[in-house]
Amino acid sequence: MGNIKIILLVIVLALTSSFIGTRIFIEKTSQTKDIKDTWSAVLTKGEIRAGYVVDPPALIKDPNTGQLSGIFYDVLEAAGKNLGLKINWVEEANWGTMIEGLEAGRYDIIVTDLWPSATRAKRIDFTIPLYYSTIGVYTRFDDNRFNNFSDISSKNITITTIDGEMSALIAQTSFPNVKVLSLSQDTPVAQLLLNVITQKADVTFAQPAIAEEFLANNPGSVKNIAKNNPIRYFGNTMGVPKNQAGFNSMINNALEELLNDGEIDRLLKKYEKYPGSFYPVVKPYALPY
Repeated sequence: MGNIKIILLVIVLALTSSFIGTRIFIEKTSQTKDIKDTWSAVLTKGEIRAGYVVDPPALIKDPNTGQLSGIFYDVLEAAGKNLGLKINWVEEANWGTMIEGLEAGRYDIIVTDLWPSATRAKRIDFTIPLYYSTIGVYTRFDDNRFNNFSDISSKNITITTIDGEMSALIAQTSFPNVKVLSLSQDTPVAQLLLNVITQKADVTFAQPAIAEEFLANNPGSVKNIAKNNPIRYFGNTMGVPKNQAGFNSMINNALEELLNDGEIDRLLKKYEKYPGSFYPVVKPYALPY
């Protein structure tokens, strides 16, 4: 009788071990399949489906014709050509909806000057940067209350931001106790500067290129109190689905090729309306002479 119990126990342990091993194999196989899904689908269809956020000069949309252009548009089209893949511009998104569209599988990549953050990294991955940007702190030109960032941390100060855009994240993380005038996700960034000069707010955050364009139309209206000490530095990337290593690697290699052959530098010069707006990626080598 004792031998029968031992035999039964051995059989149960063997079946349990086999079940666990099979389960682990299935899970690993499933994970591997997930990693290859976007890459495989793109190669099978011969196209990359692009969702995009309009944010000149990174991504420009002609209001009359709907034609797209800009740094990121031109770069992805060039990358697609080198990869032998068509770029299908399937959907316009905004800062608040772009990640949901990617997660839902409506497109394979988010195309705009996307800045990586810890919050976003929980849901998406990022390509290598094409270039870098700084963020300035803008106040009214005649407002002399702010000598440094700590002067902003007052309950009497109002910061204006856009939901889902980096201005909102900066306000939340660096100035959590300051009043915030928040605008909807589809609001142009220039509206933040307009809120400052109309005294709806005291401070906002923006890229110098956007502020320079605003100043060209509204001379002497705002100033950057962080010109020599930007409040943030960011790499301008594109967003790809989480854990899609094969797809991300393919895109990154295509982008690196464009960086190395000088194409991205040429595009930065083409679209840089105000000198010093963009910070190119530093070359990964030093000449020996």
